[in-house]
Amino acid sequence: MHKIRKGDEVIVVSGSDKGRRGVVLQFLPYNRLLVEGVNVRKKHIKGNPQDPAAESGIVDRETSIHISNVALYNPIAKKGDKVGVRQLADGKRVRFFKSTDEVVDI
Repeated sequence: MHKIRKGDEVIVVSGSDKGRRGVVLQFLPYNRLLVEGVNVRKKHIKGNPQDPAAESGIVDRETSIHISNVALYNPIAKKGDKVGVRQLADGKRVRFFKSTDEVVDI
């Protein structure tokens, strides 16, 4: 079970985008994430003459960031927080914030 999943709100804890928050768009191989509005780079895209709807020019795109550089955002504490995994009495595994001991998954 991963401690950060697609759709979670995370905050960047290190790097050039430190302090920025965003939603995880995609989980990539080698523990890398695409986060909305974080680590945005300009990419030059060549047009396709057979597909006029294809975008061309210079486009802003999110690039991947390593999972160790982000923390799950805790709305109660209003900061990034460590996450643990525990098993409930009914056998279901859930994530919880370690500082407030509150369950993330509902």
